[in-house]
Amino acid sequence: MSTPQPLVGLRVVEFTHMVMGPAAGAMLASLGAEVIRVEPAEGDKTRTLLGSGSGYFPMYNRHKKSISLDLKSEQGLDVAKRLVANADILVENFRPGALDRLGLGYAAMAEANPRLIYCSAKGFLPGPYEARTALDEVAQMMGGLAYMTGPPGRPLRAGSSVIDVTGGMFGVIGILAALEERHRTGRGQLVQTSLFETTVYLVGQHMAQFAVTGKAADPMPARISAWAIYDVFETRDDPVFIGVVTDALWEKFCALFGLDALWSDLSIRKNNDRVLARDRILPQVRALIGGFTSAEVIAKLEGTGLPFAPIGRPEDMFDDPHLAASGALEAVTLPDGRETHLPALPIAFDGVLAARSATLPLPGADTAELLSTLGYSPAEIENMMA
Repeated sequence: MSTPQPLVGLRVVEFTHMVMGPAAGAMLASLGAEVIRVEPAEGDKTRTLLGSGSGYFPMYNRHKKSISLDLKSEQGLDVAKRLVANADILVENFRPGALDRLGLGYAAMAEANPRLIYCSAKGFLPGPYEARTALDEVAQMMGGLAYMTGPPGRPLRAGSSVIDVTGGMFGVIGILAALEERHRTGRGQLVQTSLFETTVYLVGQHMAQFAVTGKAADPMPARISAWAIYDVFETRDDPVFIGVVTDALWEKFCALFGLDALWSDLSIRKNNDRVLARDRILPQVRALIGGFTSAEVIAKLEGTGLPFAPIGRPEDMFDDPHLAASGALEAVTLPDGRETHLPALPIAFDGVLAARSATLPLPGADTAELLSTLGYSPAEIENMMA
């Protein structure tokens, strides 16, 4: 069965760095678009980040072509403008005004290419904060997500670049909506996405909680859960998360673990009553679960409809049997020739994921080929490459 590529035939030009812009381009590339990453001659600095940044480039730059351009030179800028003039979509996430100063801003590019959909991914949407420098962590701290993630008084960023990636995802949603409108009007438009507003959207459920109840939401580690049993439980070896989220599942849970005394207590048959009795229920449940191994708990819960999860680590996902069976990891060849597997776009079309093998491009690997498609002669290409 062939790999789904619903966006094949669309050309995307990327002026991006770090995560948010590249993530948007990576999603479009996974869906079949031709994505051209514009890099400086020495390559995007994201390629050589250390520590937690060392995974950025391989994760968010698969299925792309690379062209190396000196945008401070007249020749390099001319190539960039030709690329955009022949593109369907442009994605950029540099500081506000950076591309405008080069003559690559939305107004200039839309004049040259009225069908262009120009996606600008920034820290903030237009407003008082728009000139500030923002990062994923800045947005999480400012927008309330770090407050909700850590224990009271200890704001903590989420454990991945969740705002960068989600902000890029909102950019893709905007691009696809603009593509649909272009089918009707023949014209492109400016699409804007941002880190701060993305964060606020994600904490919107807590804002709504305050609006409904008049009480501010507590940070997640200190929250009162909507369910009595919705916790990580220690076993004899590894912890397991268990959720009992309906009255029917409460009956099933009590039967599975022989909690006859709790089931016979008619005062806690309803969920809200159990929430109010958490302090009485949880010690009994924790003591019971603590007598099993994690494998024994999982074996009891498997197939019952009760939500449960072992506590996985990122490195465990390479060998996860479900991911292997569903094809959710795709083969990737790293720049040094080593092969690995990384998560594919988690969308299936008619039951088939858009996963396919990928080789990360070296800086400028596709420069000559792309210059040829833009109409430059072999002699011009040779001169420019030199």
